Amino acid sequence: MQSLTLIDTSCWIEALRVSGNTRIREKVKVLLVAGRAAWCDMVLLELWNGARGDAEREILNDLTEEITMLPISDEVWSLARNLARKCRERGITVPSTDILIASCGLENKTEIEHQDKHFDLILEMHSK
Repeated sequence: MQSLTLIDTSCWIEALRVSGNTRIREKVKVLLVAGRAAWCDMVLLELWNGARGDAEREILNDLTEEITMLPISDEVWSLARNLARKCRERGITVPSTDILIASCGLENKTEIEHQDKHFDLILEMHSK
């Protein structure tokens, strides 16, 4: 089985826009076609929160049938708290949602596809 890639909201937004970044759109398409695309409830919540109109809602409903949902387990929450603490100790402020999404990918041992500098900071804290 090929490894999964947790796709962050920042990439989904580009992929779902007609005028989105072509490179990101193509990367997400490749992951979808290969059956390697994954998300978690936090990504899905962010996407539903930003969905505009019935067409976008229909796309999200259709994608829900195709994409692997990664669990946000107790271990994910524990890692998220630890990463939040590490970031704060180093004076780095990142959104809690990004910490949770990154922790989900790390705990589930997936790659993380993102277009958000906060993820680079979070992943750096994880490696320390």
